[in-house]
Amino acid sequence: MAQPTPLMPHATASWLVDNTALSFEQIAEFCGLHILEVQAMADDLASSKYTGRDPVHSGELTHDEISKGQADPNYRLKMHRAPVDVSRTKGPRYTPVSKRQDKPDGIAWIIRNHPEISDAQIGKLIGTTRTTINAIRERSHWNIANIQAKDPVTLGLCSQRELDAAVAKAAKRAPSEDEEVEEVVAESRDDRASLIAELRAERDAAAKAAVEAAQEAEAEAWLEAKRAAEAAGEA
Repeated sequence: MAQPTPLMPHATASWLVDNTALSFEQIAEFCGLHILEVQAMADDLASSKYTGRDPVHSGELTHDEISKGQADPNYRLKMHRAPVDVSRTKGPRYTPVSKRQDKPDGIAWIIRNHPEISDAQIGKLIGTTRTTINAIRERSHWNIANIQAKDPVTLGLCSQRELDAAVAKAAKRAPSEDEEVEEVVAESRDDRASLIAELRAERDAAAKAAVEAAQEAEAEAWLEAKRAAEAAGEA
């Protein structure tokens, strides 16, 4: 079984280079690094400067183990206590500083290619805020002229599995085409029923008006006939 590496391999290697007489091979093997990386640290040629991390203080090594290694260049250092895995806590996704400038491009890509994904999902997937998402969607972002839609997976902002999961979740929430058709049909039926009811109401009103008009005409004719009969009797 392979020996676990320190929690912070580069920082640990930097400390061992500066504070011990261990060989580069011993340090590289213990930290799980390439010997050239350790050599670069010793020559101060590494592109990134690491703050040393004391493996003795963290319990990963002991002074006796370091002494054994310094006494014998062929001795392989043994991990005294394996580092505890740090699980990710709830909260916004952490994005390395070097990739934060790529976030707007990833957000623009999701908005363009997967409009069904909610702002909350985008925020969790990319590690951004609703304000930024809305600014990009409404093209009011301060750097909108330089934003180019790029796949967030390619940019390293999220994994393909995470993106697929977000798309699948959004698809379940969105209504299917069949449901949309059923809604349209139902609306058409409701409109037709309303139109029929309106026409029936107009027909009934017209029939009622016709009956009333006939009754008025009949009453008027009867009244005229009565008046004519009265006038004839007086004559």
